[in-house]
Amino acid sequence: MSIFRRPDYQSDTTQFIDRLKAEKPELEAEQRKGRELLWDKHPDRSAWKSFRQAEVRQKPYVYQTDPSA
Repeated sequence: MSIFRRPDYQSDTTQFIDRLKAEKPELEAEQRKGRELLWDKHPDRSAWKSFRQAEVRQKPYVYQTDPSA
């Protein structure tokens, strides 16, 4: 054993998370399911293409009054 080795330390938070995962093994699967529901989106490429084609170009200075109006 090395003289520089420190005893294994785990913070209270790490101990809590480890205990929680041991008590509820399905917790990680539920977290992944929630993430998939909220964050992992598959964009519709054809809808984005039509959205981009329908955009109206903005004038260089949007607050400029139209002198012809």
